Amino acid sequence: MTAMDEQRERRPGGPPRAWGGPPMWRQGPPWWNAGVAERTGRRLPWLTTFVLTAFVQVGSGFAEHGQGSREQLTLFARLLLFLATAVLLLRHRHPTPVVFATAGLTLVYIAAGFPYGPVFLAVAVGCFAAVVAGHRRAGWGAVGGLWAGHLLIAHWLYRWLPPDDDGARPWSQEIVVAVWVVAIVAVSELGRVRREQWVKERAERAQAAERRAGEERLRMARELHDVLAHSISVINVQAGVGLALLDSDPEQARTALTTIKAASKEALGEVRQVLGTLRAPGDAPRAPAPGLDRLPELVEQAGSAGLTVDVTTEGAPAKLPPGADLAAFRIVQEALTNVVRHSGSRHARVLVRHERTVLTLRIDDDGPATGTDAGGSGNGLAGMRERAAALDGTIEAGPRPAGGFRVTAVLPLAGGAGASASRGPGVRTASQEDAHPAPQRDAHPAPQEGAHPAPQEDQ
Repeated sequence: MTAMDEQRERRPGGPPRAWGGPPMWRQGPPWWNAGVAERTGRRLPWLTTFVLTAFVQVGSGFAEHGQGSREQLTLFARLLLFLATAVLLLRHRHPTPVVFATAGLTLVYIAAGFPYGPVFLAVAVGCFAAVVAGHRRAGWGAVGGLWAGHLLIAHWLYRWLPPDDDGARPWSQEIVVAVWVVAIVAVSELGRVRREQWVKERAERAQAAERRAGEERLRMARELHDVLAHSISVINVQAGVGLALLDSDPEQARTALTTIKAASKEALGEVRQVLGTLRAPGDAPRAPAPGLDRLPELVEQAGSAGLTVDVTTEGAPAKLPPGADLAAFRIVQEALTNVVRHSGSRHARVLVRHERTVLTLRIDDDGPATGTDAGGSGNGLAGMRERAAALDGTIEAGPRPAGGFRVTAVLPLAGGAGASASRGPGVRTASQEDAHPAPQRDAHPAPQEGAHPAPQEDQ
């Protein structure tokens, strides 16, 4: 998780987002999530177990006064009640042994003739913990065994068990017991299903957060690559010019150093803007994201590197969505950077075609390839494709039939994404095919005179 995500997960001056995020009914109550931690051995449910133990002890005392025909509570009875609830302290770590222990101790308590009462609550809690933890058969078996044992005691073994004057229990009472058993199992199953839903939703939220963090890292890497690659290319060319002319033409060398200073200053400013979003995720960027309105700056920077760029605009320029405007700027920037790095041509042409639903960009140079990489990272063309794909657009890049290299980008605008998607990735419109022969996308032809070789890796 990035620093930005950690900031988003916390409220200023407050606890983690778990307290201010999705409502309790979607992620489960705090004690539920604590139960997950308890099963891993980090802590035991001391408080709930203590409260349940006290309730069973006090409630059984009241039940004793209302059931005069049953045995009086003795030290042995109190010990059975205490053990039946105390074992619940381990219900999250060892749910199966605990549920059988509570059922067995409760059965011994009933067989000894002690009064009915809240002791059955211990079995219900043990069954719930076992079923929710995934031990469904153990929970069902323990409750079913307790019910079967009670039937056996109440209708057959009562003759040999205390109290001495006890008789068979009415069958109408067994129906009530059966309803309670079914209710316990049903509530336990409902809790299990709801917990599984909460666990699934938490996992999906974690995956979504991880995916967002990965997308943010990719976006930041792409922005930094585009900013630095262009400026470093200009600096690299001008540094070579300055070194070559340092002795023979100091004034021209001074001009090259001035260009290097301006390019590095601009690069530092854009890097600060990109990194500023990490330092202050809650604030809007102080400077607007670059767009096609800064195309003249790109032309000027390319000119300082010795590349002449002709820009042609077709159609009526309209206000572009911020995402499409930024993507268009970066694609043109990267394409011109690659011409400076890889092409022997000192002339490039940029076509910007505005249509109702799409924006088309085409960048051509006449080649030939120089075979140098100027420190390329091999991520340029991949970054352009990712930018276009994020907008449901396409990028096509490859050698031109007449020589040189061509990059064509089609970016859907608002309301045009569906039309672009319907053509499918990498499919050109009929008008484009008529006007411009389709280049080989991702092609790797053998090097030939007048054309770029395929491994222009920084594209």
